[in-house]
Amino acid sequence: MYSDNRSIATLSEMDYLDVKNLAQTGEGTYLEFKRTIPSAFKIAREIAAFANTKGGTLLIGVDDDCSLVGVSGYQEEEFLLKKAATELCWPQVNIGIEIVHFGDKDLLVIRVPESTDKPIFVKGEEGKIVFMREEDQNKVASKELIEIIKNKNSDTGVTFEYGENEQKLFRYLNEYGEITVEKFSHIVDVPRAEASATLVNLVSADILNLFRKDNIDYFTYSQNCEKEF
Repeated sequence: MYSDNRSIATLSEMDYLDVKNLAQTGEGTYLEFKRTIPSAFKIAREIAAFANTKGGTLLIGVDDDCSLVGVSGYQEEEFLLKKAATELCWPQVNIGIEIVHFGDKDLLVIRVPESTDKPIFVKGEEGKIVFMREEDQNKVASKELIEIIKNKNSDTGVTFEYGENEQKLFRYLNEYGEITVEKFSHIVDVPRAEASATLVNLVSADILNLFRKDNIDYFTYSQNCEKEF
């Protein structure tokens, strides 16, 4: 991707007023801004979260109150961004870096595409972590979500067995609407790993859907499922 130390930054078609207007829309699922880049690892989390979700834009040189402050030269920021995208993100993320002049300083507009090679892991001291974008925050993905992402980006088809445990699961969902891995493990009396694998396969087969509430993963019927069970 970036085979040498040459700059990959380009002059943006945006001007500082465009950046200001964009910042004033506020941080959210597709937008994050920072005054400076605190470290390659922290910016790698932002890049990976966008890449694992629907892509997004990072603005560097913008304060929390949406005011433009700029950076004094973009070379250090570009170095950290390239390190984050190519060394700390695995697989690498092909970001775009745009420069917007702001007086004697610069603003950076970082374009992060949605990855076609999900999940993107971030290498850290505690191993490889997967981050997802949820509104204006980056959240660590659960083991179940990581497996679902892998399955959805695999060429291998997903099958599941409609046995006694699945019947108990669907009866529970028909009555209560949602279930956790721990609850499913309990009602069918199987190890958590086995319960997790069953739910993951059902989500991958578009029978169930996974959603997060209060940092807990819940499984419910997919919108495409006609509740025939």
